[in-house]
Amino acid sequence: MKLQEIKEKTIDELKDLALEGKKELCSLKMSHNKLKQLENTAQIKNKKREIARIKTVLRQKEMNA
Repeated sequence: MKLQEIKEKTIDELKDLALEGKKELCSLKMSHNKLKQLENTAQIKNKKREIARIKTVLRQKEMNA
């Protein structure tokens, strides 16, 4: 998700996105830890960065509100 798309979301939507992202990250980590390997291990890194972007924008909006 692009930064502009994240900035257009409301605070509640951002909280939901962060929670969904954490769940996806957890499932990616679990599937990577098991015997089956991920095809693209960079997905974990990208998901972490996306969650960080969401949290940053969320914090900015909370400070301005």
